[in-house]
Formats: sequence, structure tokens, C-alpha cells
Amino acid sequence: MQLTLLIPLYNEDESLPELHDWIVRVVTEHNYSYELIFVDDGSTDQSWAVIEHLATINQHVRGIRFARNSGKTAALQTGFQAARGEVVITMDADLQDSPDEIPGLYKMITEDGYDLVSGWKQKRYDPITKTLPTKLFNGVARWISGVKLHDFNCGLKAYRQEVVKSLNLYGDMHRNIPIVANWNGFGRIGEKVVQHRARKYGTTKFGLERFVNGFLDMLVIAFVHKFSKRPMHFFGGLGTLSFFLGTMMALTIVGQKLYNIYQGLRYRNATDNPLFYFALVAIILGVQLFLAGFLAELYIRQATNKTTEYQIARKIGFQDVVTV
Repeated sequence: MQLTLLIPLYNEDESLPELHDWIVRVVTEHNYSYELIFVDDGSTDQSWAVIEHLATINQHVRGIRFARNSGKTAALQTGFQAARGEVVITMDADLQDSPDEIPGLYKMITEDGYDLVSGWKQKRYDPITKTLPTKLFNGVARWISGVKLHDFNCGLKAYRQEVVKSLNLYGDMHRNIPIVANWNGFGRIGEKVVQHRARKYGTTKFGLERFVNGFLDMLVIAFVHKFSKRPMHFFGGLGTLSFFLGTMMALTIVGQKLYNIYQGLRYRNATDNPLFYFALVAIILGVQLFLAGFLAELYIRQATNKTTEYQIARKIGFQDVVTV
């Protein structure tokens, strides 16, 4: 199969029929073999009923419905694991992403040799309260990761199948997928200017807190990438430094007292010096950090990778149909 179209959604029943027809028209014109996966993130409207109807009129439609709202990252992760196409293209369900971009994205993966291609909404139809935080987030993401993209958060992306199968996403990590893919060894990451259309139905499901969550997840990704294999390098390094500084401070205080005694000068007890207690705290903290690094090393050696699982209520187009 050439192509998987993956659509995460939450309360988008009005836009789904139009989006489906548009996608089908584009893939039919280019004669792609394809599957269209809708992942319903616990919608409270008629989205699932619409997906069920679309599956009856189009055998290429597959559907997954979460028992409750778990977030876009969960929807993408579940869809990625189910995808069978050589190229996987994701897009939002609100019609702000244009299916007309599908052939260009597909070509960049299959002919130009990219592992991942991210859309760049160069001209946006969003208020400044959304565009300004987006620019700040993208700037920080470029600085931390070294991945030179203008728009990390664009929902319109294309991937080689090997890329999506290597991902293990959680939290709000969908904004940082290019970073994770790059650190997984898929460094051929490109960018394509895509059309951003004004929202036709409904309202946005995200607030400003998404940028805070995305930034925090980015810091976690950066830390895990650098130190997950050798946590002792981080905790042990800090612990050694703290222990060394504390020990030198304590020895200096004790040495100064002994020198004064030897010279017959006035002196005070080491415990009367506030710096002595700072030294003790530094020594104790150093030991604790070193032990934390040691325990983390033991855990890393024994732990096994586990894929996050989400509560799925229903499926359409899968052999293992599950009802909870």
C-alpha cells in the first residue's frame, strides 16, 4: 500500500464528510493505493457516527474510537501503530489543512528521499494570540534541537513508515515529532510551504496552555535524549561536583580553626560558622545525586521498552474489532 492518511479528530462531525470527499478525489486522481484512518479522540458529538457511515460507502476507511478524550498525541501514536502505508500523511480534521498538498508531500518522501516532511503555514489565518506564541515556540525548538523548521506544530506532515514505527509518543509530544525523529536517526527532514485555510466549522480545541505543555515536553525530550542511556553522567557529575565543593569548604573551615589554634590566635568552633552547614548540605546532596545516578543506571539496564496503550472503545476496518 502506497499511502496512509491519518486524521486525528475531536468533535469534528461537520467537517468530516467534506474532508473525506476531498481526500478521495485527490488520491483517486493520482491513482494511489491508500487507507484513510480516522482516530476519534473520544468525541461527544456525532463524529463516530459519521465515520461509521463513511466506512460503509468507502472500503478504504478505517476508524478507531477512544473511550475518552486522551489528546492528539495519543491519537497519532495509536494511528501510527495501525498504519500500513509506505508513506504516512497526517492532517487535521478541521479543513484548515488542504488535501491538495498530498501529492507534493508524497513526492518529497518517495522521490526526494526525505524521512519526514513538515508543512509550513507561511501565511496563517489565526489571531496574534496564537501566531506569536507559535513563533516563540518554534524559535526555541530550533535552538534546542538543531532541526531547522519554521513550523514544528503544523498538523500536515508526511513520514516514511519506518519513522512512525520508531516513535513512542506521550504527553503533548506531537508538537516535537520532528525532534524525536531526528534523534531516532532519521535526519533527512524537509519542509514544504502549505496552504493554511480559515476554519470553516466549529472552534479550536486548543488554548495557550498547549505551548507551555509543548515546551516542557521538549525539555524532557532533550534531557532524555542526552542522558537516558547514561544517567550517571548527569546525576553523578552533579553529585561529584557538589560533594567536592562541600568537602573543600568543610576542610577549609576546619583547617582555619586548627591554624588559629596552632598560632595561639582567637578561633571559633566550626559549628559556629554558617558556611559549615552549607558544606554539610553540599556533601549530603552530592551523595544523594550520586546514588540517584547509580540507581538510574541499574534501572536502565533492567527496564524494557513499553508502548503506551490507550483505552479503545471501538474499531472499524480492523480484523481485531474490540468493544469495551
